[in-house]
Amino acid sequence: MRIDCIETFTTRDIGFVRITTDDGGQGIGQLSTYNADISSAVLHRQVAPWVLGVEFDDVDALTDKVIEREHKFPGSYMKRALGGLDTAIWDCRGKQAGKPVVELLGGTPGKLRAYASSMKRDITPDAEAQRFKRLQGEFGFDAFKFRVAAEYGHDVDEWPGRTEEIVPTIRKALGSSVSLLVDANSGFSPARAIEVGAILADNGIEHFEEPCLYWELEQTKEVADALDVAVTGGEQDCEIATWRRMIEMRAVDIVQPDILYLGGMSRTMRVCRMAKAAGLPVTPHSANLGLVTLFTMHLLRAIDGAGKYLEFSIEGPDYYPWQEGLFVKSPYGVEDGQVVVSDEPGWGVEICPEWLARSAYQKSEMN
Repeated sequence: MRIDCIETFTTRDIGFVRITTDDGGQGIGQLSTYNADISSAVLHRQVAPWVLGVEFDDVDALTDKVIEREHKFPGSYMKRALGGLDTAIWDCRGKQAGKPVVELLGGTPGKLRAYASSMKRDITPDAEAQRFKRLQGEFGFDAFKFRVAAEYGHDVDEWPGRTEEIVPTIRKALGSSVSLLVDANSGFSPARAIEVGAILADNGIEHFEEPCLYWELEQTKEVADALDVAVTGGEQDCEIATWRRMIEMRAVDIVQPDILYLGGMSRTMRVCRMAKAAGLPVTPHSANLGLVTLFTMHLLRAIDGAGKYLEFSIEGPDYYPWQEGLFVKSPYGVEDGQVVVSDEPGWGVEICPEWLARSAYQKSEMN
């Protein structure tokens, strides 16, 4: 493959990438959400010069080349830009082969169990429980995740007593047969996280996400070593060396890469292979209904060592107004608590032309 043109269509919140190859093939990918306009600038200024006109087979080798050439600029924005390129390449390859990406990854189309993922902390425990019960009835979800702590709260809760109240409230409302997960978003010290872990264990919570400051791996490991509840993390981490260290030291019991934070499908597959070798399941982070959830659906249907379920955001336009009107046809139907990976070529999705027309446009191409 040789890429002759890279186009981006962006807002501040989200951006899409379209590549055109030397034989006229095209593919659509997505930059990571949030400040996507900055990621787009990085893609055109610091990624495109190293990939346009370059023949390649191995996406990992191509992205590693960019990272090495731009070695003075490690970190998140470079990986967010690379994620847009990588996912567009996978779409293009799928369309050229007439196969969904999941098949290129070694899997098959089909159903996936999803868990309903709440993003809200400004919601009372009773209101969250009622929301979950409604979604359980409408869509058949049998797994739910809710928020404890305050985001990066340093042991100060969203309001006093909320964590202690919401855990038993959700369990009582939904019953013993439903799987429950919680996310602390780096809100606790190790000591407080271990205290909360006892409450989680008493209420049958099976997943305790990002209990401590995520970059302090030793803190997370302290909590994981002390609890029987599975401690999870990794969504923010974008460097392969950090992932290697996290997995080798067993800082978490379940790894949670985000395909677009990490730099694309190919780099995420590297993390999945490391996790598989260590016997750690993979339950990726996919916390909105841009394309990251669709990418994750294809990944989970392909890898050996996938976790129990797909993260599926339940938030609508009040929380994520930028999600509205992205696709000609949404790929996110939920029935009996499951979503479906289609057999359409590539990602099997089309971006709404009206949305593209309203976005900021930029193009890099061969001279």
